[in-house]
Amino acid sequence: MAATVLLGSAITACGGGGSTADVPATPTPNPTVSATVSGVTTDTLMYSKVTKVTVTGQNLDQGIAVTAASCTGMSEQAGGTASVRSYSCTANVSGAMAIVVKSPAGATLATISPVVPAPQVTISTSLGDMVIELYPANAPLTVNNFLKYVSSNFYTNLIFHRTVPGFVIQGGGLDAALKESATNPAIKLEMPNGLSNLRGTIAMARTEVLDSATSQFFINTVDNTRLDTAGGGYAVFGKVVTGLRSVDAIVAVPTKSVGDYDNVPVTPVTILSATQTR
Repeated sequence: MAATVLLGSAITACGGGGSTADVPATPTPNPTVSATVSGVTTDTLMYSKVTKVTVTGQNLDQGIAVTAASCTGMSEQAGGTASVRSYSCTANVSGAMAIVVKSPAGATLATISPVVPAPQVTISTSLGDMVIELYPANAPLTVNNFLKYVSSNFYTNLIFHRTVPGFVIQGGGLDAALKESATNPAIKLEMPNGLSNLRGTIAMARTEVLDSATSQFFINTVDNTRLDTAGGGYAVFGKVVTGLRSVDAIVAVPTKSVGDYDNVPVTPVTILSATQTR
């Protein structure tokens, strides 16, 4: 992309004295001068987050194109020079992400493949923290749905409203007064997806309608492989990688029935925050 520069030119205004002004001009690429790339770097990569791509080299103002199939919305940032140009995009893949720099004629000038780590969310509760690693390669719709709620701080001050020893802990939809929060539209059930409802995995809660999951999730406290197929299955989309002690502490809280809800912890277990930390 050609840069805009300011060229100082003396001009004389009609009907008056002379004045000097800077007039913008777009340089015409010189076919005898080619851009060369000495390096391509990215800042900290996080799934579903904006990342910065920096290209260094010479004659970059003669035109380069930066693309990445797994990084959406690639756009050039202002302030680029002949030696440094910056771009931004949003990573939508977990794993290697190919970034390619090409000349206006389509010749490849540089290629890098930085690795986007699997996203992780830290859920802080009144009974301890847990870190959940998410698997967008297996359940992209479900992971993106969960991260939308996380990024909007939706889960803050909601509770685990259902805890069943030898089965699951469930939360993400009700507050301590058992008032249900307004949610985004329901998502499609991603089953089968190659993941199983084993101990420590997180899956979406839903009604008997297959495509009805919104914000509520559950964490399996034991291997519940029957949930892989029961009633159409329940979509696993991640796993607790640290903090199973907190999961076990939550499921051990005595419960009671309140109105239409069973297995409600007598002492509310509150989600203090849910934050994408990787």
